[in-house]
Amino acid sequence: MNSEHQYAVVVGVDGSPSADAALRWAVWHAGLVGGSVTAVMVWDMPMIYNWEPPGDQNFARQTATELHRVINEALGDAAAAVHMEVAQGHPAGALLDAAKDAAADLIVVGNRGYGGFTGALLGSVTQHVVHHASCPVVVVRQPAEKKS
Repeated sequence: MNSEHQYAVVVGVDGSPSADAALRWAVWHAGLVGGSVTAVMVWDMPMIYNWEPPGDQNFARQTATELHRVINEALGDAAAAVHMEVAQGHPAGALLDAAKDAAADLIVVGNRGYGGFTGALLGSVTQHVVHHASCPVVVVRQPAEKKS
């Protein structure tokens, strides 16, 4: 690693409890190593034949607003230190592209986001990132629900 390179962490954010935990872990880890954190949230157009979104939909702007809300909710005052990036496309591919663009030293993802196959050990996005990343990947487990 050259002296000009700052340790870079890229984290996938989707508003799920596991992604929130991954975001908090990424900020904690970056603080330990003096690194930066880029949080990535992805949007995509539904693939439905002959469908157009109703009204004036700006999915990128809506996603950026949601990303800002999620980061502030999960991190509070520490949110200011996080770079935000909104991308269009498949979440796994967009996260890998963001990591490549940032010359990331580490990717952090939650173990289960808002995917549909709840019986899987890892979500499909997490599994794809783990298998295709060119840097280490940390998978943060969803926090256990507290019993009352």
